[in-house]
Amino acid sequence: MFTKRERIWMYIQYLILLIIFLGPVIWMILSSFKNNIDITAYPPVLIFKPTMMNYIDLFRVYPFERYIINSIVIAGGSTMVGLVLGVPAAYAIARFRLQKIAIFTLVARMAPGVLFLIPWYLIATRLQITSNNVADYMMLVFTHAVITMPLIIWLMISYFEDIPLDIEESALIDGCSRWRLFFQIALPLSLPGLAVSLILAFIFSWNYFLFALALANTKTMPLTVIAFNFIGEGSTNWGGLMAAATIISLPALLLTIFAQRLLVRGLTAGAVKG
Repeated sequence: MFTKRERIWMYIQYLILLIIFLGPVIWMILSSFKNNIDITAYPPVLIFKPTMMNYIDLFRVYPFERYIINSIVIAGGSTMVGLVLGVPAAYAIARFRLQKIAIFTLVARMAPGVLFLIPWYLIATRLQITSNNVADYMMLVFTHAVITMPLIIWLMISYFEDIPLDIEESALIDGCSRWRLFFQIALPLSLPGLAVSLILAFIFSWNYFLFALALANTKTMPLTVIAFNFIGEGSTNWGGLMAAATIISLPALLLTIFAQRLLVRGLTAGAVKG
């Protein structure tokens, strides 16, 4: 049992952590309802007249609906590519003990994005991919798969390793093929891992900035790139930037809130062996 003093100290620690982690988010959301004068005022303006003009200007000045669709297409497409290629790879690594390949995927995930950007950019310019919207979408999807696939592989390896070998051996003795075993036994038993992998891969791809900055054209730009346009050489439209950042943050925030228990259960799976 905690004493009264220990309980108070624990609540103070929780409050400090909340301020550290939620403070910037709350400040961003509040700033999206301020005009630029209030945002840049010193000392900071805490009591202000809220305005929706920053959000209205997003959709009036820019084709923001298109950028939202672009982000959904790129993040969703790269997540699907990562699942289709990464989940079977994770199963093979877990079952056939392919540690070298596992380490290679980890190195690929740790490598800076600019390492992949240069060859991708050369391919795009040589083939003139950015001049074709469909080809540019495909290029962005596959480049973002560089982010999603290693993440999915490493998350799913622990799930497949936790599946008892006795179940699979019994299925193989009964004449089940490897692919049938994978689809009818391994995948259903690892559905929580698939859900966690899908959510995290989508969030990582949604928030990624570098590849789209170099490879997207004006019609395939995602939200992260268009938000960068609010930062100018002489001035910055802080209200528009905060409104755009709030909209960009919403999917990740909502997915995390609604799938919180699933994420915690999924990320701690395989942490205890025995």
